Amino acid sequence: MTGTSPERIVVVGYGPVAARFIDALRPLAISGTVDVTVVGEERVPAYNRVLLADLGTGRVPLTSMALSDPEELAGDGIRVLLDTAVRRVDRSSRRVLLDGGTWLPYDRLVFATGARATVPNLTGLNPSPIDPVLPVGVTTLRDLGDAERLQAAVTDRRHVVVLGGGVLGLEAALAAAEEGCPVTVVHHGERPMGRQLDTGSGATLMAALRSQGLTLIPNARAVAVSSENGVFQALELSDGTLVEGELLVLACGARPRKELAEGAGLAVGAGILVDHSLRALHTEHVFAIGDCAEIRCPDPGCRPCSETTGPSGLIAPGWRQADWLAASFAARLTGAAPPAALPEEKPGIILLKATGVNLAAAGDLRGDPWTTSPEEDEVSLWADTARGRYVKMCTQEGVLTGFVALGMPRVAAELTLLFGSGGTLPDDRSTLLRLDGPEAAPGTGGSAAGPESVLCRCAGVTQGSVEEAITEGCSSVEDVSRFTKAGTGCGGCKDGIRGLIETHFSRTAA
Repeated sequence: MTGTSPERIVVVGYGPVAARFIDALRPLAISGTVDVTVVGEERVPAYNRVLLADLGTGRVPLTSMALSDPEELAGDGIRVLLDTAVRRVDRSSRRVLLDGGTWLPYDRLVFATGARATVPNLTGLNPSPIDPVLPVGVTTLRDLGDAERLQAAVTDRRHVVVLGGGVLGLEAALAAAEEGCPVTVVHHGERPMGRQLDTGSGATLMAALRSQGLTLIPNARAVAVSSENGVFQALELSDGTLVEGELLVLACGARPRKELAEGAGLAVGAGILVDHSLRALHTEHVFAIGDCAEIRCPDPGCRPCSETTGPSGLIAPGWRQADWLAASFAARLTGAAPPAALPEEKPGIILLKATGVNLAAAGDLRGDPWTTSPEEDEVSLWADTARGRYVKMCTQEGVLTGFVALGMPRVAAELTLLFGSGGTLPDDRSTLLRLDGPEAAPGTGGSAAGPESVLCRCAGVTQGSVEEAITEGCSSVEDVSRFTKAGTGCGGCKDGIRGLIETHFSRTAA
């Protein structure tokens, strides 16, 4: 900064993490302490990508996915450039080149470029990591264009083929099937979500998926995409099987968008390498947050950095990074106390939510009740595979180290809270199962985790904050989300919010 002129902050990327970061900077922008410009390639402001499958099947409108309002930001002095790309970063002169030829100067540059969908190397596809060329009828599921292609197929009830057995692919498959489309899911391994689930929950999930009308092809390796006149016809497997369809959805993961940073001479690994202050390595004025950022500091003895495998791909860590970096900027510019060190991320909680299938899983599920040493771990397991229900809780001294809950939404919500807070499970684990039992009337959805526990891991909202919002008059999940931001991320906490609402109003009625 020179004199009293505001510090110029340029944010590259306008997704959910950038929106959170900009929102946290608004007080500084209003006071004139910073001059913020955000550059987004898409034609619309930031939206919740987690809900793209719901958008593509017509369940939610784009307006309900919005995370930012450029007009409001402009009123606070924050400039938003939509449908604009950054072509080059000149670190020596601290400026970025926009695709229209304009140079934009900065004092601090923040990469929030996110990730792009992985296109597999199959015959018939051009898997360029930056600009893949896909036949008509082949799509990923990463942006609004992809959602529009899915929506067109769902509207016409076309046969949808999903390649990939992860959460994204399964949610899209389930949503399309519910809307009346025939759906086939092709995936590696014996069961979907093989990296997150144990054998029992995986087998129960397969049965639940089939009960929802999905055709599953496990242990499959795709080798080619067959097209006719540039239009998708079938997915070819290594054994010669042709899986015919009218839309192929590639749900094969995502890769951090690091090319722009790499072209600027920044260190990269799986993502843009940053230290524990989210500063790009070997530079003073460049930072990265979200899916594009890989925390790997130069200290070879740092245990968290030595164990990292790259960005998590989850929205909650990105939002926490955005909040922390904004607080760090504010402390430096205003003289306020700096924030505590960026906390080490806990293992992510995987959520699969669809009509007829509700699953939450986290941590280490390798233990089993028959071979695990009681001195080391305790494993509790309950299964009702005929009804698609399965619960497994792995604990050490009563604290969850891993869990999976399938077909038990209230149990899933409670275990998610306890896993995030480190709370102790009741000695009688069966009491948790009663949350989804026939005797669980409305109003029994309150959590035992306590008001200080984090209910919404994505937005960092505590159970107490949600209860306060309900007391102040919020009577629906949507009201609570607007008031607290809880439920605006992955949506996995909505059952917990709904349970607290039911508990409050049942007590009021009593």
